Amino acid sequence: MTSRTRLLLPAAFITSLGNNIQLLGAALLLVRAQGSMLDVGWLFIAVAVPQAVLSPYFGRLADRFDRRRLWIGCDVLSAAAALALPIGLALGAPQQSLVYGTNFALAVIAAQFTPASAALIRERVPTDWLRQFNAHYEIALQSGMLLSAAAGGVALQYFGPQPLFTFNALTFALSAAFVAAVGARRSITGPLDRPRSAPTSPVPAKSTTRVDSPSHPAGIPLAPLAVLFGQGLVVVTVFNALTPVLVVGEWHRGPAVLGVTDALGGVGFLLAAAVYRRSAQWFGDLRLAVGGFMICSALLVLQPLFGVPQLMGFVLLGAFLFGQSRIATRSLLMTSVDESRVGHAFGIANGYGLAATVVVMLVASIVTGHSDARFGFAALAIVSLLSASVAGTSIARRNRTAEPKVTALI
Repeated sequence: MTSRTRLLLPAAFITSLGNNIQLLGAALLLVRAQGSMLDVGWLFIAVAVPQAVLSPYFGRLADRFDRRRLWIGCDVLSAAAALALPIGLALGAPQQSLVYGTNFALAVIAAQFTPASAALIRERVPTDWLRQFNAHYEIALQSGMLLSAAAGGVALQYFGPQPLFTFNALTFALSAAFVAAVGARRSITGPLDRPRSAPTSPVPAKSTTRVDSPSHPAGIPLAPLAVLFGQGLVVVTVFNALTPVLVVGEWHRGPAVLGVTDALGGVGFLLAAAVYRRSAQWFGDLRLAVGGFMICSALLVLQPLFGVPQLMGFVLLGAFLFGQSRIATRSLLMTSVDESRVGHAFGIANGYGLAATVVVMLVASIVTGHSDARFGFAALAIVSLLSASVAGTSIARRNRTAEPKVTALI
């Protein structure tokens, strides 16, 4: 892995920072305008729907075209879309329509960014380095989330939305500069950043598995892995919608308290990434993914029951377990398909996860609207537990019927 490839890590950090500042700030604007959980839910649905519909198709594009250029293009378009929000607010445009519109545009772009970024990482990072890189990648993502929650919440409270959203646009431009500096991939035969017509691996094109090394299990079908990957998207998105309603709307605390709570979640993710490689060696990626998600489901029920200090403690612990499960799922998904099909695999998994997010968001919004946020968290926990159980059972059943050699690798 070259030093230029490592530039993808600060690019991921900055992109995560910008995305989460945008979403957190938009949600808080709606809550401050006396919005209900359903209003916040519709914001997250507006973000999820275009990605759910477009991700599978955009995943195929990521396997056909230059993945690096796709990442850069997504960042440039995101910067332009993000600038529309502060400009519109300055011109006096209707706030609610502006928030929904800009976040919808960013979501369409993100539908291409997710599979393109995953495919570029799989293309540039050697298999033996994937676990370490994925852990560092998760540190970059969660560091961006941590800083966006802490700095974004405080900045919104004391400086207002326009400087915050302008800064968000600049983060996308800086991310594009980092990815551009990575440079085109070259080999003896010339540039590899070109449309792909055939797999670069000896695995047949129709194969759904890839045996890369004993440390990266293969032979797991795509469907349950997509469920596990989607599970992470559902939990993160719905949790981020419920938390402002609980902290700001029901407990009447300021955005700074919400920022500190989310920052502690970011700390939990950082700790998870730091210990992931050792945990994966002890338990294996598959057990870590399924088991971690199931334990997190129980913690979701406990988080809103007591008060701010207890919420912060449970968020820290839950993020620590959830982060390890998330990295393990990402590693499994990257190594269970051929490199030439990674974009398609992540497109399908991302599309499924966001489609499920729309349904769960509506359920949580309706439940919370007729009761309070505690029951919304409980509904999310039930869905999370069922998803992890179904995926784990499906994989276990497949393992029992697989050939002994493949079972040993799993």
